[in-house]
Amino acid sequence: MGWWFPTDAYSTLGQQIDDLFYLILTIVGVVFIGTHIALGYTLWKGSQDPNRRSWFTHGSHTLEVIWTIVPAGILLFIALYQMDVWRMYRVQSAFPEDLLEVAEVTARQFEWRIRYPAPGRPLQLKPQKGDVYAVNDLHVPVNRPVLIQLRTMDVQHSFFVPSLRVKQDALPGQVIPVWFEVTKPGIYDLTCAELCGWGHYKMRGRVVAEAEEDFRAYLQRLAAEQAYDGVTPIETALSHAEKRQNEE
Repeated sequence: MGWWFPTDAYSTLGQQIDDLFYLILTIVGVVFIGTHIALGYTLWKGSQDPNRRSWFTHGSHTLEVIWTIVPAGILLFIALYQMDVWRMYRVQSAFPEDLLEVAEVTARQFEWRIRYPAPGRPLQLKPQKGDVYAVNDLHVPVNRPVLIQLRTMDVQHSFFVPSLRVKQDALPGQVIPVWFEVTKPGIYDLTCAELCGWGHYKMRGRVVAEAEEDFRAYLQRLAAEQAYDGVTPIETALSHAEKRQNEE
């Protein structure tokens, strides 16, 4: 991507978002450079003749029309150009058909609480028996579109994964669907991008993108650990959990 971004975009929509950023950067860069060239030329030209007197203007209707229409046209072009990306990311009817609903992510001062459905079962709006939980540790399968349901328990937060170019505010009283598809296995920083209180700086987690079989194995292990009775060996508990899923 370049030195002005921390990493490349490791999600399917991330590259399109970066392309949009480059477009805006190019337009702004051309205007910035052109303006400063014009200013520099004016200063140089005026310095060539110390006896030259300045002239003043009291407005130009033509110039006002130009510098109104041109920026408006550029903004309209950018708005139309980004509509497809916005639709794919924000409009639920445009979400991929093969979405895997992996978890409910609840923001809370100052942590991310993750609720996964019981292995082999779909995620429900309300907690169900057998659901498994984690804190600040969101696992997702790689190379598959995934959906999370984002909510907050208290104030406004913002779910932000810079390397995936994913950012969505969590608003009190709302459950907001967020989808993305990670294209490279790895561990990616999850941060809160909304000032949410004195502990905002430490509201960090991680998104672990892994092979789908590893993701399902992680859920199995998590379920076995949380159902652990303190007596049965953990490997036996894990084996029993896998057996129950196969029977279902």
